Amino acid sequence: MGLGGLHFWQLIILAFIVVVVFGTKKLKNFGEDLGGAIHGFKKAMDEGKDKDGAHKEEQDKLAATHQGHTVDVKAEKVDADKPHS
Repeated sequence: MGLGGLHFWQLIILAFIVVVVFGTKKLKNFGEDLGGAIHGFKKAMDEGKDKDGAHKEEQDKLAATHQGHTVDVKAEKVDADKPHS
């Protein structure tokens, strides 16, 4: 049994028709373009995660400075429940 109810021979015939219509050069270019797009997407996702982490630290530092206290967020956590002197 093939893919979605298609039998092996039907898949072979479908692949042959696709190659005849588009040609091998266009299919090769399509594969390269698709691979490049996936690679670019993964790279952008990784960069986005890095920026989110750095952005969060900047927001925490800015919030602490805005309250009148300059705090190193990595070294000390600010407790929002305690009154500020």
